[in-house]
Amino acid sequence: MERITIDIVSDVVCPWCYLGKARLDLAIAEVQGEIGVDVNWRPYQLNPDYPPEGVDQQKALAEKLGGKDNMDRAHAQLRELGSAVGIAFDFGAIKVGPNTLDAHRLIHWAGVEDRQIQDRVVTALFKANFEEGRNVGDPTVLLDIAEAAGLDRALVDALLTGDADKAEVRGEIEAARQMGVNGVPFLIFDQQYAVSGAQTPDVLAGALRDIARMKAEALAKLN
Repeated sequence: MERITIDIVSDVVCPWCYLGKARLDLAIAEVQGEIGVDVNWRPYQLNPDYPPEGVDQQKALAEKLGGKDNMDRAHAQLRELGSAVGIAFDFGAIKVGPNTLDAHRLIHWAGVEDRQIQDRVVTALFKANFEEGRNVGDPTVLLDIAEAAGLDRALVDALLTGDADKAEVRGEIEAARQMGVNGVPFLIFDQQYAVSGAQTPDVLAGALRDIARMKAEALAKLN
């Protein structure tokens, strides 16, 4: 069975990234048994200039999208797309637009433990922000998510209090930008093939099968 590694450049306050994750999960489920898939989550910040305490989300997003009407239209579209893959977007519940640096540090530490824990943390961060209106820039929220995912709360608390891995996360974000990533989600398959945006499950499953076939053909030529 071929194995494919997907590096996903993403931000936890990007609704298209949440949608993209749900769609990818469906695609992976579709190819289960024929292709092995390993997912690594990589950091990106849509709003790196937000202060640690965050901003007024409704006001900031309306300004960014050119007015409340535009924001409401975008949210209506996302709610419809989300409901098709089991996401109950509640944009009105999001009061704080957070700085996501600490959330990305938590994702990084979860990945050091193992991919399953990282996946649980990423899912919980998306759900907390987009479905529960919780502030994912708040250390207490991050600690609750870490503990529920199976991480040591006291250890994560000690790491969050300091500057552990801030430079590494910022470096990864800068590397993504230098690579040409200016929108997320951005998926890199086996460090060779890039797919941008929240593609549908059939497109993603097709990409996985195409890459697996190419790998098998390349291996056959070597033998």
